Amino acid sequence: MVVLRPLRIAFFGTPAFAVPTLTRLLESRHSVVAVVTQPDRARGRGQRLTEEAVKRLARAHQIQTLQPERLAHDGFRDTFAALDADLGVVAAYGKLLPEWLLSAPRLGMVNVHASLLPAYRGAAPIQRAIVAGEKETGVTIMRIVRALDAGPMIAKASRPVGQNETSVEVERDLADLGAHLLIGTLEALTLGSAIEEPQDEALATYAARLTRAESALDWSLPAGMIHNRVRGLQPWPRVVTSLKGARLILHRTAVPGVVTRALPGSVTHVDIHMIRVACGDGYALEVLALQPDGRKVMSIRELVAGHAVAVGDQLV
Repeated sequence: MVVLRPLRIAFFGTPAFAVPTLTRLLESRHSVVAVVTQPDRARGRGQRLTEEAVKRLARAHQIQTLQPERLAHDGFRDTFAALDADLGVVAAYGKLLPEWLLSAPRLGMVNVHASLLPAYRGAAPIQRAIVAGEKETGVTIMRIVRALDAGPMIAKASRPVGQNETSVEVERDLADLGAHLLIGTLEALTLGSAIEEPQDEALATYAARLTRAESALDWSLPAGMIHNRVRGLQPWPRVVTSLKGARLILHRTAVPGVVTRALPGSVTHVDIHMIRVACGDGYALEVLALQPDGRKVMSIRELVAGHAVAVGDQLV
């Protein structure tokens, strides 16, 4: 049996979603010759420079780590060429790749994308799928081409989405699923047996980057739609409402199917387990956990103990 030599892989990734993929590559027979990740950014009230998850993992394994501000810079191009990479693997890197880079490795560049392409191309596929109420999502290993997430598909794996699951939970599972799927794909690429299936452009949808403005809550929307937004816009920007001028972040909700004639945003029931709020379609939304601005996440039992909300109050 012919044993092909291990691939020399350049890995591109930044946040926690990319960590399982990099971990599996480090455990594989292949060699990660460098990690390319976003520059450290100032975060928090103190605006301290913060390392992302991929950089921390790369440093722990003493892998060469590159953090170019611009991939088009000639200095990065020369550095990348010196890596002599067979393949580039991308998982949530966060920047568009220049055209020269797509063909720089011998086997090109592949991406671990968190959707069942051609649906949800773009920056926020998990969040957009949950906001839309999708009952299934997954990951696709695709070849990177110049157009955004439009390259031929090499492998897919699906995962059901529970009606109360959040983006945080689904992303964690898809990160592991994508890492597992990639390793099998690498062997097919090494052997030259990978089948690349073109995407159907007629079925393509776009998952735009999330914005802070999307956190504002409109209680005139249907209860199910609000519930999906609460699930999908986590961990950022989250869904925000206000009560008596105080800002509240909704963390966990449910749709019990209870009919109400109250005005949207009106509190119709309060007990130690939940707050029931009228929505625009005549159904109620149950709020199970929330966070007053500047405080920790609270159960409804904790909130009610402070007499902070009562039947008839109006959320806006």
